[in-house]
Amino acid sequence: MTATLTRPPAPTAGHVRTLSAATAGNVLEWYDWTVYASMAVFFSPLIFPGDGLGPLLKSLLVFAAGFFMRPLGGLLLGAFADRYGRRAALTASITLMGAGSAAMALCPTYAAAGLFAPLALLLARLAQGLSLGGEIGVSSTYLAEHAPPRRRGLYSSIYYMGTALGLLLASAVTSTLTSTLDKAQMSAYGWRIAFGIGALGALAGWWVRRQATEPEAFGQAARAEREPRGSLRQVLRRHPGAAARIFGWTVAATLTFYTFASYFPTYVSLATGMPLSRAALANTLALAVFFLLQPVFGRLSDAVGRRPLLLASAGGVGALAVPALLWLRAGHTFAVVLAIELVMLALFGLYSAIAPVVMAEQLPTEVRAVGIGCPYNLAVAAFGGTAPYLLTWLHGHGADLAYFGYLAVAGLVSALVVAWWTPETRGRSLTREGQLA
Repeated sequence: MTATLTRPPAPTAGHVRTLSAATAGNVLEWYDWTVYASMAVFFSPLIFPGDGLGPLLKSLLVFAAGFFMRPLGGLLLGAFADRYGRRAALTASITLMGAGSAAMALCPTYAAAGLFAPLALLLARLAQGLSLGGEIGVSSTYLAEHAPPRRRGLYSSIYYMGTALGLLLASAVTSTLTSTLDKAQMSAYGWRIAFGIGALGALAGWWVRRQATEPEAFGQAARAEREPRGSLRQVLRRHPGAAARIFGWTVAATLTFYTFASYFPTYVSLATGMPLSRAALANTLALAVFFLLQPVFGRLSDAVGRRPLLLASAGGVGALAVPALLWLRAGHTFAVVLAIELVMLALFGLYSAIAPVVMAEQLPTEVRAVGIGCPYNLAVAAFGGTAPYLLTWLHGHGADLAYFGYLAVAGLVSALVVAWWTPETRGRSLTREGQLA
């Protein structure tokens, strides 16, 4: 039988409400997560004492601290979602992120509050790390459990469209503020406006999520009174293979994301001397194409299955990571940088379009959110969070090839996880316990 891509039915009000609830938080989470890095150069001298690069480096350490909170966020908010409901967890997640943004917008300076200023910034960042860590498991579960069975891939693709939109929104706000205000104004209050926008957006997102409906699958599991629900111990005891698969797929994917979607413009500028503005433009154009490809890949997975897309994504990264570096060295023009970004983000897109649904299809309802949140965020913290630092350090030692070789090996390992240990899950029931070993 030949797989066909049929036109999806027109979205109903309920569909729009579901997708809005799942993605509103994701857009804001990635906006807030990203705008911190953009604004750090302006607020760091006000929050941290010191001269030269010292304050900026301290602010980046606070940024990194958020990554270490992500696994804990995946555990706590995932367990909360499995025990008390998806809607409650979605609301808690966006509340944490909005509170963190508000705290940053109102953060006192070191001159006014002494050590309380950096402490307040750190606590706000830790709250955002908890929030972002819990978001993937809860939103993935919510999307998958609400989606029509034959449209789960399409629904899943909306999640990373929100990620791309959040990144683009952060870039647009940063560009608007820095072109409208001079450096002194940005240091005085411009950076506070950027965080204030995030806080106001969180209020709107909170209202959207409060209107969300609980998935039927969660209600069925709750009525069945299966215990313990939301237990990491249960995930590791009964579903270790599912947790290992989620971790294994995420390694190559998170390295690809933080290398090419997040850090590549800075790396290109360091490695080739290309102005950062031009490298950033290539990144923005590639992210826009990535955004448009998500529903295409999501629908494709509904037609041909999840496994082929996972295999193509990881295998493609494994095969093309090193050639991408060699191509950049051979001719570092704008066209070359854009082409590399387009290819590598398209490969990542094959994974990201279906990541929420394929992870949700690995686990039963009562441990789905925590079973996604923990292994996914452990992989992101261990591999994605360290990627920019590792690439910069290796570049400083003239060993760029070692990093791209590392990325290639990660891609091949993830591809082997897919090829040997990942069964096809398209069409699997989300309400039947113990679908997979």
